[in-house]
Amino acid sequence: MKLPDSSSILPPETGWELAGRLLRGNLLFVLVVSAWLASLAGAASLSGLVVWAAGLLYVSYDTSLLLYVAWQTRGLRFAGGHKAATATAAQRVTVGVIVAARNEREILPSCIRALQAQTDPPDLIFIADDGSTDDSLARLRREFALVMGPDGIERAGRLAVLAKPHSGKARSMNEALPRMTTEVVVTIDADTVLAPDAIAALRRDFAANPKLVAGCGVLRPRCAPGVSGRLFEWFQTFEYLRAFISREAWVRSDALLLVSGAFAGYRREPLLAVGGFDPLSRVEDYELIHRLHRHSYRHGLDWQVRVFSEAHAETDAPATLRQFLRQRSRWFGGFLETIFENRDMVGSPRYGKVGVLMLPVKVLDTMQPVFGVTAFALLCWYAISGQPVIWQILATIATKLGIDLVYHAWSVHLYHRWLGQRVSLKTWGLALGAALAEPFSFQLLRHAGATLGWISFLRRRNDWVPTLPPPAASSPNP
Repeated sequence: MKLPDSSSILPPETGWELAGRLLRGNLLFVLVVSAWLASLAGAASLSGLVVWAAGLLYVSYDTSLLLYVAWQTRGLRFAGGHKAATATAAQRVTVGVIVAARNEREILPSCIRALQAQTDPPDLIFIADDGSTDDSLARLRREFALVMGPDGIERAGRLAVLAKPHSGKARSMNEALPRMTTEVVVTIDADTVLAPDAIAALRRDFAANPKLVAGCGVLRPRCAPGVSGRLFEWFQTFEYLRAFISREAWVRSDALLLVSGAFAGYRREPLLAVGGFDPLSRVEDYELIHRLHRHSYRHGLDWQVRVFSEAHAETDAPATLRQFLRQRSRWFGGFLETIFENRDMVGSPRYGKVGVLMLPVKVLDTMQPVFGVTAFALLCWYAISGQPVIWQILATIATKLGIDLVYHAWSVHLYHRWLGQRVSLKTWGLALGAALAEPFSFQLLRHAGATLGWISFLRRRNDWVPTLPPPAASSPNP
């Protein structure tokens, strides 16, 4: 892929223009917070259903997003099955995989074997060991017969292992990047196991679309065994399902901002052009896409970010309350850091639909969990105090539940049509149960994790360590 020179095709931005963009971004943040404060004031001074303004705003916003996603993805109902076409020899792109791992001796060998067993294996598997203090390296040396090279990298065929001091995930991947010689670089977590044809599907998508610079495969969560693990896997399975349907909606809006670093692919040259991964970010995969979009719009490159619907994988997900809250706190805290750092893009036509559509939605998302927690707290208070408005609120919630049930059923249907799969009766039953139970359980836990993310964001905490124990082995079947 040919990269532009250092000059932008957009005219240089004046100080007033930059100040205007920053003001516009900051103003939207202020308006969202002001709406929340007004809802609190209304709860103390108004009467009737509007005393629950926080809940009404939350329900209205969430429903609007559901309707938008449903409209944008309506075409998926005609999808089905994997494409039979494969890239020709002339189109074929080389693919290398980076796995940044720290103290993951139990799962790293399985990850490597799944990569080696691909129907179209990657040209290079590069393990960046981030200062492991267990015997991860010793186990890899035993199981894969690694041989030390003159460059300090141990190799065995297409497998390369770099042992480095602990510096964090992003820095580990950045150290691996200059050593990658492939056109496409795939990042996966050590706890991610790819379906056998995942690399072939990803390779095919990059070969077919020269403007594609980044994307992610479709992930299915798996949790450690036990009652807690089964419950969290149940809720997260349908959460992930809806999340990938939502991502496809934003793909169709040319505004996707989120790819999952647990299984993502990037063209190497654009990745290097924007400086690789940000070592100061807690969500380096999410932050990176902002810089790719910014670079693309500034240089008129029309770079695209997509979901690889035919590339599937399973990845570890939290199986306990503590693990879940810790993960969601990190995710949401990193999300807040990223949106505040890029607030000059919010509402700006210079950045296309990312600026005028996606980022304003993300600004609203910063306060969505706060509205959700506030609405639930007010609901509990009105119920305990026996205020008559509780019946109007319950009627509103019942209406919202009905909308959610329809949307969840629609999502389950679209998702399986999109992936070319049939929906079993068991899946329908589990989906119905999750849709009914989630608003009063799992959704509140998500909001609690986001609230902790706000606290960590304000405290400026930043770390990366594996938090999940290895789950029971299973085969990818997303």
